[in-house]
Amino acid sequence: HVQLVESGGGSVEAGGSLRLSCAASGYTRCMGWFRQAPGKEREGVADIGSGGDVRFYADSVKGRFTVSRDNAKNTLFLQLNSLKPEDTGMYYCAARADQWCPGPRPQNDNYWGQGTQVTVS
Repeated sequence: HVQLVESGGGSVEAGGSLRLSCAASGYTRCMGWFRQAPGKEREGVADIGSGGDVRFYADSVKGRFTVSRDNAKNTLFLQLNSLKPEDTGMYYCAARADQWCPGPRPQNDNYWGQGTQVTVS
């Protein structure tokens, strides 16, 4: 199955920006980003179809985060702007073997990356 590797996390002050990347080992259809804060469940952040059509954004990130993809490079991106302390968490890239999107709720048969940490102070 496809391998996913995230990068781009870090520590920033509130109001700052980060750009996350997820490199896939092969072609993927709908892909998505999730995040998980300590002591909380993993939640969907955004999904994007194979054609670059955004399928959903979590209400908490609308207007601040932008999901995009570069199919030529099998790479998924998440631009995080106007970051808030409540955005802190581990951010995961996800994909699936079928035609469905991995979000908005995490599914047991999603493919997952190892995660990249985002800390906002």
